[in-house]
Amino acid sequence: MAVRRLAPEAVQPKAFSFTPETEAWTKELVAKYPQGRQASAVIPLLWRVQTDCGGWLPQKAIEAVSERLEMPYIRVYEVATFYTMFNLEPVGKFYVQMCGTTPCMLRGSNEIRKVLEERIGAQQTVSEDGLFSWLEVECLGACCNAPMVQINDDYYEDLTPENFNKLLDDLAAGKKVNIGSQAGRKSSEPQDDVKTLTDPALYDGSVVGAWRKRFEEEAAQRAAEAKAKAEKEKLEKEAEKAEKEAAVAPKKGHPDAGRATERPVADAPAQQKAVGEEVVDLEAEDKDIAEKLARLSRDASPEEKANAVGSRPKALKKPRKDKADDLKKISGIGPANEEKLHNLGIYHYDQIAQWGRPEIRWVGQFLSFAGRIDREDWVGQAKTLAAGERES
Repeated sequence: MAVRRLAPEAVQPKAFSFTPETEAWTKELVAKYPQGRQASAVIPLLWRVQTDCGGWLPQKAIEAVSERLEMPYIRVYEVATFYTMFNLEPVGKFYVQMCGTTPCMLRGSNEIRKVLEERIGAQQTVSEDGLFSWLEVECLGACCNAPMVQINDDYYEDLTPENFNKLLDDLAAGKKVNIGSQAGRKSSEPQDDVKTLTDPALYDGSVVGAWRKRFEEEAAQRAAEAKAKAEKEKLEKEAEKAEKEAAVAPKKGHPDAGRATERPVADAPAQQKAVGEEVVDLEAEDKDIAEKLARLSRDASPEEKANAVGSRPKALKKPRKDKADDLKKISGIGPANEEKLHNLGIYHYDQIAQWGRPEIRWVGQFLSFAGRIDREDWVGQAKTLAAGERES
């Protein structure tokens, strides 16, 4: 960037003061920033002062801004000289900034430059009538309608030597001019024939329909997958619920209850008595348990409930020979149940094998799985395992 300096002293005004309107505006501006952060207002305030000074910043104006914002003069001077939006020398009433970068140059900005040089003179000089001055600048961001210029705050595009001369004449005469394209374009559409997006399918709705159909199909697929997933989860929950209900449902008395599968099967009560078995009516037993529990208070402890329906099994303080049997070999006893049985002093198969109905009822109630010991035949399995231990 070229070195930017203040205008010669000969053109500098002797004094500067804020207009009443700018003073009021400045108070509102500074109030937006926290105490001690007034410097944040330097750029908008410089811009306002430049507008009041006819489009440029005299030295006295820069000094006034530094005093108003309580900033060192050098800091405000640095901002004013750094940003090319601030003019450090007088400009004409109509300040023309001509874009001379590649797109505009390829589209004829050199011809626009010639018009400016012929009508106004060299850059940064003000015409004799004080109406015009100009400067070549970097890209102004309207490349699609090149060549273009910015006059004061407005863009004028699609320029030719002819329409640019007319534009300057109208400005000088005080006539109303059209801002934007000088070729009749409303935005950036082609000046002659359309050369892109010429496929009729783009405008008959078919492309949009296909595009939309894809999203509708994807949405339908996601909905179907979600429905299938929900149905699957529902079936799984129903199956899980059925399993839980079956696990806790009381089982009717039958001759095999409490016996190991390896033992002879006795199908009738007479046969059961013949082999020394007890006839168990589980329905009656469950009814009896329910009646006894109903007599207890709601806040009864698990042990109080168990004592009400059965007898606590005989317990050991520790395993015999400090080695407990692997109770997990009994189907239905996992690591958690094994630990609970250990806490009750049950470490060996023969302890479980000796349980009668009172002990089965007590343990089932205490561990909150009434009926499970019978269904899984813990006692029968324990007898078989205990017999195997003795044989080995």
